[in-house]
Amino acid sequence: MKSRTPFGHASPTIRPLQLRDVEAIATLAQRVWDDSKLREWQSLNRKLNQFQHWFGLLNVLRLFPNLTQHQFCIYVAEQEGQLCGLIHVMPCNRTRTTWRVEQVMFDAAAAAINSGLNLKNTGSHLLRHCFEVLWEARTWVLEVNIQDKQTLALYRQNGFQPLAQVTNWNISPDVLQRIAQHEPSLPNLLPVSNADAQLLYQLDTVSMPPLLRQVFDRHVEDFKTPFWSAIANNIHNWINQTEVVSGYVFEPQRKAAIGHFSLTLHRDGDRPHEALLTVHPAYTWLYPELIAQIAKVAQTVPGTPLHITSTDYQTEREDYFEHLGAERIEHTLLMSRSVWHKLRETKPLEGLQLPDMLGLQPARTPIPTRMSWAKFLPKRDHRTDSSRPNPPETQA
Repeated sequence: MKSRTPFGHASPTIRPLQLRDVEAIATLAQRVWDDSKLREWQSLNRKLNQFQHWFGLLNVLRLFPNLTQHQFCIYVAEQEGQLCGLIHVMPCNRTRTTWRVEQVMFDAAAAAINSGLNLKNTGSHLLRHCFEVLWEARTWVLEVNIQDKQTLALYRQNGFQPLAQVTNWNISPDVLQRIAQHEPSLPNLLPVSNADAQLLYQLDTVSMPPLLRQVFDRHVEDFKTPFWSAIANNIHNWINQTEVVSGYVFEPQRKAAIGHFSLTLHRDGDRPHEALLTVHPAYTWLYPELIAQIAKVAQTVPGTPLHITSTDYQTEREDYFEHLGAERIEHTLLMSRSVWHKLRETKPLEGLQLPDMLGLQPARTPIPTRMSWAKFLPKRDHRTDSSRPNPPETQA
């Protein structure tokens, strides 16, 4: 049932994505998003195409818990029979305590009317719906372009605070070819498997500040790929003509991973390659070596640029990319929001006292009294203690 505002305007109805909404979403995107939202539309369009192809299988997978049921967590807002907004969210970790807002799209004209009436716009309704429905999420994160003032204001209005600045870099094919001529010095470069999840978890933990570590709330299981997910990833890569190459650098003395990279190659050549890079803060000399290794692998599909990201808390990486000749293509702001009432519900059991667990209260207020600690001290035999001098005798 639709709720009505004090002015008599009905709030939009929010429901999960259906197959008949795909064409309406494309029409809404053409009306709302301009050329600056090209990357967002390409990402959303790929997700909608996958939703169309796997619609029948997704209905079967929703019948029982599995790892793919949250890959198409998309909600649409409908008002008076017309589609007026969309939100796409995904979990960031296996325990689903942290969720990520991928895209939020709403009609700016309707939002302007609602703001004039002092009402919440469609984007706020979509965000609030996810906060209430996805009860597992305790923290929400997102990235927004610093030039997108309207969307940035929407997130600030709904309680999101900045965490870090993220820069997206583009390395041209000519620069990649030049970097690939350098032979990387990586004697302990090993392929990634589930047995290395503990090492990658420790590297991820030490490579980010404590606040971000707490926000993302990653565990060892997040760095493992289950059997069925590996099969699904192979099918996805075969359909989209992509290939994922990953490796990590092992330090035998410390018995720890000090560097890790993951490269997604697009065999069709229509999209740039994408790379993820993680380096231990004490081993920044690995940046040119790992980038050279990535460039050599990328030469298997020549003529395609490479996209890679860096954050402001990794200043050495940004300085290296500037020296390398990479091009800054986008500046985004990483933001987060905590759901405080859900944090209060998860009180650790080890902090509870016995009266709290049984619901007992003291009969009266305790009265502070003086306590003598002498009776708790162990008694010593002075006759056997030769190192201690005898006390002087007192005269009567």
